[in-house]
Amino acid sequence: MFRINISALLIALTISLVSSTLRAADPVLYCRFQAGDVVAYGIVEGDTIHELSGDLFGEWQKTDRTHALGDVELLVPSQPTQVLALAGNYESHLGDEDAVTTTVTTVVTVKTDRKTGETTTTTKTTEETRRSGEIPEKFQIPQPFFKSPSCLLPHGGDIVIPEGSEVVHYEAEMVVVIGKEAKNVDREDALDYVLGVTIGNDVSARVWQKADVQWWRAKGSDTFGPCGPFIVAGVDYDDLLLQLRLNGETMQKERTSRMIHDVASMVSGISREVTLKPGDLIFTGTSGETSEIKPGDVVEVELEHAGILRNGVVAE
Repeated sequence: MFRINISALLIALTISLVSSTLRAADPVLYCRFQAGDVVAYGIVEGDTIHELSGDLFGEWQKTDRTHALGDVELLVPSQPTQVLALAGNYESHLGDEDAVTTTVTTVVTVKTDRKTGETTTTTKTTEETRRSGEIPEKFQIPQPFFKSPSCLLPHGGDIVIPEGSEVVHYEAEMVVVIGKEAKNVDREDALDYVLGVTIGNDVSARVWQKADVQWWRAKGSDTFGPCGPFIVAGVDYDDLLLQLRLNGETMQKERTSRMIHDVASMVSGISREVTLKPGDLIFTGTSGETSEIKPGDVVEVELEHAGILRNGVVAE
């Protein structure tokens, strides 16, 4: 009888361990939401949010409090201290992948001597040729820039086209959510510092982007960082379908496997110079060509397993 009980216990334990392993491998959806005066994190299962107590980026527990997904306000899924974004992380966004591209740059410098009034002019021309399949040298390492955390916009909010801006474009992106502090992280360990990924739209004012020395307003203006509504964990971040629809028409469609730098490489590379904190966000770059958004438009960005980020567009 004693042996039978031990055998049954071992069988039950084995089943439990297998079940736990299977559950850990399944995608998990987290959200940050507001219900009345309560702001909390939750786990999304179907149309139900299971409220969590504690800190999603530390210790937390699943409570018995639930909310209908349609009864809450979905917030930006984290409160980052810093938001970074990668430039040129898809070859398709750098130009025609199947063509030989030659870029000729001519710089004319005019100098006037203050004492004599004499003017001299110098001209320097450089030529760079990129063949099919070649990545420009500067993009062979991750090239991040900063977006202001104040630019973040939740699902359902309106992208506001600032007065004086011109040619504002969408950019569909997967966004990495950092789970714990990361500094000088090796690539092979980098995914241990990732909580999951969410959806982003790196809204960009192209005229400002070309004219300004920095991209502070071109990509960091208020509402220029739609993000959310969910964080998905437990999936292969480097092979997800990412697509964008403008007024229902598909405008971008690419798998994250086409990124030049995968998630582990970008987290490791950035952590060499910048300490990443829990909740920090990394926009991972956009693919292909983008186009202008205008007041009245509706932009939807969809990421496999992570849902849909939907935002309207209005004028300031």
